[in-house]
Amino acid sequence: MNKRINKVFQVVGMKNKGLYSNFGSEVPKNAQRFMSRIDEIKNPLGIEVSLFEPKKGEDHKEGQYYVGVLVKDKIDEVPSGMEYIKISGEFVSTKGSMTVVSDLYTSLQKWSKEHGYHPTQESYFIEMYLPVEEGEEVEIYIPIISCSDNITNKESQIVT
Repeated sequence: MNKRINKVFQVVGMKNKGLYSNFGSEVPKNAQRFMSRIDEIKNPLGIEVSLFEPKKGEDHKEGQYYVGVLVKDKIDEVPSGMEYIKISGEFVSTKGSMTVVSDLYTSLQKWSKEHGYHPTQESYFIEMYLPVEEGEEVEIYIPIISCSDNITNKESQIVT
């Protein structure tokens, strides 16, 4: 299920840096470390997220990312070692099993290109993690260049 959506994310998270090739093992380890401090955060919604700096090319080997949790409102007092981040804009999005996250990205990027949505390198890619009976699902959000002037409301609801 692919779609274009306007969305606002309010996150409290911990910033990390590493090789893109190591994200598969690093991100879950740092997420566990973050979740051990969840009780320090005011108004958590209980939905874990990761924010990823977009890879800008083959020579871009190392990137920044955050592991965190969605929060209900802006937080004035952020725990030590954490940051409050608000990201809003237009995204293309999909959802599926964590076991096929790479395939979800490939499919979403192909669908996005076919529908004329262009990713921007100016904002983080976002993953939301949702527990389900069979393990965990992921919702992926890739920021796109605003295209609201070019499409109608009906077209913006395209879902395949």
